[in-house]
Amino acid sequence: MNKIGFNVLAWSAGMSEELFPIIERLKKIGYDGVEFFVGSPDEAAYKQVGNFTRDLGLGVTTVTVVSPDQNPISESVAVRAKSLERIKWVIDRSYDLNSQILCGPFHSAHAHFAAHPALDEEYAWSAEVLHAAGEYAAQANIVLALEALNRFECYLCNTMSQLSRLVKLADHPNVRAMFDTHHANIEEKKYDRALATIAPVLSHVHISENDRGTPGDGHIPWDDAFAGLAAIHYKGWLTIEAFSRNDPDFANAIGVWREYNDPWHIAENGFTFIQQMCIKHNL
Repeated sequence: MNKIGFNVLAWSAGMSEELFPIIERLKKIGYDGVEFFVGSPDEAAYKQVGNFTRDLGLGVTTVTVVSPDQNPISESVAVRAKSLERIKWVIDRSYDLNSQILCGPFHSAHAHFAAHPALDEEYAWSAEVLHAAGEYAAQANIVLALEALNRFECYLCNTMSQLSRLVKLADHPNVRAMFDTHHANIEEKKYDRALATIAPVLSHVHISENDRGTPGDGHIPWDDAFAGLAAIHYKGWLTIEAFSRNDPDFANAIGVWREYNDPWHIAENGFTFIQQMCIKHNL
């Protein structure tokens, strides 16, 4: 069975000892690992949390975004240089956490739009930054798993077809892709086709309900998703990404204005749901 993870963004985007009881309880539920958001400036905390998580026997993945002043698809050479430095910093913090996968939509600035569809030069600029980031990540044995987002959060990569194009342009073995069931529910025609498209470079999966609450409680076509993953023989993390208003600053930044489910309801019921779906689909 594939490893099952949980993203602690359901509680906090911070990095401190306050995460320890959450990590311990996720371990008791049965999770194989946890996913952390890399953004907090407290560098020492990353090693502290990483050591704690490692000592519990849990694996780690990480996720991040970049801001408009660190945008890999900016027309400005200086801004693109800042984007690479930022991604390198995130790779360093991911290494401190003992992560081997850094995922997220850091191919472009999150929720930052131009008055046009994605341009060829924007793909080229992003690919150039990502290739250099892949070179840096390889030294830390970290895979960069790029994420396609829905049209309300991103315009460079909304679909697996666009994401596949970008990964090919980046042309580095440490630059790969991830699949998120929430975004795919908005942007893809069919899950099986989307997964077949990204299969050659797929390294990570987010299990996320249509409302970002407990997986299995909404209308995501879960049988299609898990059957599609089984069809491509996916072997990797199945990590729940769900959100709440526990961290108001982060919630405000991503447009989370209400509670979907209690985070522990999501963690406990989501774990059981993934196990059941993996058994059902021989994943």
